[in-house]
Amino acid sequence: MINDTKLFVVPTPIGNLDDITIRAIETLKRSNLILSEDTRHAKKLLTHYKINTKINSYHLNNEHKKVDQYIDLMAAGKTISLITDAGTPCISDPGFLLVREAIKRNIGITCLPGPTALIPALVLSGLPSEGFIFEGFLPRKKGRKAKLIEISQNKSTTIIYESPFRIIKTLSDLQEYLGQDRQISLSREISKIYEETFRGKILEAIDHFIGNKIKGEFVICIDRMQ
Repeated sequence: MINDTKLFVVPTPIGNLDDITIRAIETLKRSNLILSEDTRHAKKLLTHYKINTKINSYHLNNEHKKVDQYIDLMAAGKTISLITDAGTPCISDPGFLLVREAIKRNIGITCLPGPTALIPALVLSGLPSEGFIFEGFLPRKKGRKAKLIEISQNKSTTIIYESPFRIIKTLSDLQEYLGQDRQISLSREISKIYEETFRGKILEAIDHFIGNKIKGEFVICIDRMQ
């Protein structure tokens, strides 16, 4: 199947540029086109590894308009690599639509193994990892309350993502629906210079982060209901 692949889903570093694999670099070099969430961000990586492949933007705001164009290119024999700003495409990032349409057209797909934020965060959390539930980003408004209630009752560790701009709001909501004593772990800036993992109760996490200038997206691991 790999020899017939026309769509490569390529994970890229979530922090340290050295976290990319040799196979990922070679795949990006051999592709006819790279689709990237943010071309400006991607060019830093491509320049660092002397990758000269043409790059186009492909993100949540244009994927419905452009997906057919790229499917037709692959059907005509071109090889496309899909990357995101950091980590593995399709995991709380664009890519699902392209993969789904490629499957419908019987276009060969390969997803390379590589960086993703949720697995290192889970390992670092010290919370049970024999099974876990990944929720991505919580709904901003509609469905948020229902999702928080659901998380409060999960029998496995739950993992969510959050931005630094909304972390206190989300921690406050977790405290309301899960209680202030539920154990959680928050990891940010994974593989970067200022990497940090906080472990403790929800109330302690609020006290730790409130009032501070916070950078980097968070991976929050929440202990299962006891």
